[in-house]
Amino acid sequence: MHLYLLAIAALQGVTELFPISSLGHSILIPALFHWPIDRTADWFLPFIVVLHLGTATALLIYFWRDWARLIGGWLRAGGKASNPDARLLWLIVAGTIPAGLLGLLLAHKIKALFGGFTFAAIALMLNGLLLLGGDALKHRRGLIALPELGWLRAFLIGLAQALALIPGFSRSGATLVAGLGLGLNYADSARFSFLLATPIIAAAGVLEVPKLMHAGVPHELLGTIAAAGVLAGVFAWLSTWFLMRWFTDHEMKALRPFGIYCLLLGAVALLVG
Repeated sequence: MHLYLLAIAALQGVTELFPISSLGHSILIPALFHWPIDRTADWFLPFIVVLHLGTATALLIYFWRDWARLIGGWLRAGGKASNPDARLLWLIVAGTIPAGLLGLLLAHKIKALFGGFTFAAIALMLNGLLLLGGDALKHRRGLIALPELGWLRAFLIGLAQALALIPGFSRSGATLVAGLGLGLNYADSARFSFLLATPIIAAAGVLEVPKLMHAGVPHELLGTIAAAGVLAGVFAWLSTWFLMRWFTDHEMKALRPFGIYCLLLGAVALLVG
């Protein structure tokens, strides 16, 4: 049991930020390999909360200079969007609102309707097609820089995050493709996507902390769950480090490998699941 929980932690840390759907993988991989994990157990939700907190912490650590600059700019400008850093912080807020509201209102209903193995496999394949389409959407001319991103575009990129409520669709994949389609290059789209993900992932964890505090987690699992949170954070940091370099160095077809992977895994899951 303990090794499987650590494996899920590593899987969460990687797939939360790679554009391949952490939620879809958390459904498909344990089922395909018959991991003895009871997702209905009282301790499973607290376990997932710890993984989210680990991932959010990793993002905050990786982008701490960005957050320090953005918050500092916001304070110096008194919250006015005339300051470029304050403006970018407000754009992140604008992008966070739609997915945050939809998540609070619809998350449980959507997962209940579409959280099955078969649907997750199909959605993962659709996510693969989305990623391949994102490469085709990348503009060769007329790119805008991240500081030039407008309010509507930020809102639309944030709205794309709501796709991740459906198991099999990736939050980072949806926001990356939306950013590319709206004129950002790979590197800026990835940076905005990861900055945008930080408050969403952190909020998802923090809102569930009361349940964590009152859940009946077996004493023998406490150490493993704590270690899993750290492991998820380490893998999330490494994933972010890798992806920021990948999207900078592979301007031509940066999303293609992830799209092909999603198509293959979804197809294998449908065939053998």
